[in-house]
Amino acid sequence: MSDTDFIPKIDLSSVLTNGITSPHSFGTLKEIKKACEEVGFFTVINHGITDTSIKKILSSCKNFFSLPLEKKLIYAPQKWNKKSDKVYRGYFPSNVNGKEGFDIGDPLLTVHMKELIQREKFEVNYDMSLIDSEWQLNINDYYDQSFNLGIILFKILINCISDNIELADIIFQRPKTFSTLRLNFYPKQDEPIEISSQDGVALGCETHVDSGIMTILYQDKKGGLQVQNRNNLQWYNVPYDPNSLIVNTGLALQFLTNDYFKATNHRVLVNSEERISIPFFLEPSYDFYLNPSSLNITDKPIHEVNTYEVFLNHSLKKFIEYDRNI
Repeated sequence: MSDTDFIPKIDLSSVLTNGITSPHSFGTLKEIKKACEEVGFFTVINHGITDTSIKKILSSCKNFFSLPLEKKLIYAPQKWNKKSDKVYRGYFPSNVNGKEGFDIGDPLLTVHMKELIQREKFEVNYDMSLIDSEWQLNINDYYDQSFNLGIILFKILINCISDNIELADIIFQRPKTFSTLRLNFYPKQDEPIEISSQDGVALGCETHVDSGIMTILYQDKKGGLQVQNRNNLQWYNVPYDPNSLIVNTGLALQFLTNDYFKATNHRVLVNSEERISIPFFLEPSYDFYLNPSSLNITDKPIHEVNTYEVFLNHSLKKFIEYDRNI
């Protein structure tokens, strides 16, 4: 099986034009359902996120990562910047796991939302206006469009297995969600992060599944992203298309659907050249219980039922970039 055969490409134009419940969209819904049942990954074209929005966030991304390290560390959390009042939001350097990153929470969160910002991980984003006057506009626009696309895709999946499509409006209440936009810069790597124990391949990012409901990923050039076939455990490259976004289901969706839609192992090969990736992690409100009964699933839950906040705190322990112990 070729890479393009394994990772389906799906055109969302019918859904965005006609709506999820239109008969004209049924074919697209079936494609997405099948992709999530069998692979857990697919690419989308005509996805609604504008080229202008992508170009602008890429510009802000490149501007930031081109700064000297000492300037970037001003916008890092406490582990790398002892003067910071943040623990999770902001910049992390490449010595963490071979890539530089910048984590951005919901731009709607403000210092006046006392009840929320008292909770762990709810931190107001850095003010970046001193280094990029367009940063906030570019981030807000891309965050909003990614969030809206994620809601549409979530409604499609829920519509496939439940009649409770309104659940999306309940569990994705901004700014109560943990949804995160991450900017990643992968430098050219001379040394791998690890060597795969399965096939001896040099990796730039270790094998993992994502924690959230789903991830929507943009890449500025061909990367080394690979997806594991659940049946034969072979690895397939995700085909690169400059006009597409990559979508994958996460562990929270697996818990919520009682393993109907499963998270899929993926990894990144060592980088032969510099590149940028921009994942958006769609995550529910912190107080939402990942209970299959929310979808009218009557089978006994396979996984322990907890709030998303409890689930996420446990899930993130396996990611080295979220180890913020000083």
